[in-house]
Amino acid sequence: MTAPAGSVLDLVERIQQRGPGPLSLFTAQTDEEFEKAFDVWLERAVIGLEGDKVKFKGLDEDGLSSVLALALTMPGIDVAREKNSNGHVDLTIEVSFSSPIRRKLGEAKIYDGPAYHIKGLKQLLGRYTTGREGRGLLIEYVRDPDIAGLMKKVRNKMDEEQPEQQKGKAMDHSIKWSFISIHGHSCGEDLEVGHIGCNLYVCDSQDKQ
Repeated sequence: MTAPAGSVLDLVERIQQRGPGPLSLFTAQTDEEFEKAFDVWLERAVIGLEGDKVKFKGLDEDGLSSVLALALTMPGIDVAREKNSNGHVDLTIEVSFSSPIRRKLGEAKIYDGPAYHIKGLKQLLGRYTTGREGRGLLIEYVRDPDIAGLMKKVRNKMDEEQPEQQKGKAMDHSIKWSFISIHGHSCGEDLEVGHIGCNLYVCDSQDKQ
């Protein structure tokens, strides 16, 4: 039996067709459950971006973030570009069919060394984040070879400098070439940031295909 179009059951059926990950986002009871489900959804979007990286070679940070926003969007998950939160944030992700309503902010950079990455972190935590959001996102679009080494370089630099009141050393992330850091914030709480590596390196042979 097909559920009536526009009904709650219809929405659930459409979500289930996309896989179990999205449904877990809406049914998560704790922040930990939500972040675990979101990481699966985010990794799926990042893998999709990497899979078509040759086509996206000419895009700048804004263009790449627009593609990522489209990949993350589905019924119940709204992803806005350049939405205002004490400034224009690259990505604002809102999961409306959950209780409480969950919101995440993301900043994105094309890799240009650890200092540029840390600059994005300062924008995300020092300007955009209010403290009400979930784990922040710092997406690193890497167009150079050796993403594993470059993301490790960023992580080591952060552990050395402890930017934005970083608490201890960064932790491993479930997504490859990524890590999580914890930072003191002006709201009085410690906040997590996920640093997500996206491999967009295109070698000459790929470029000619």
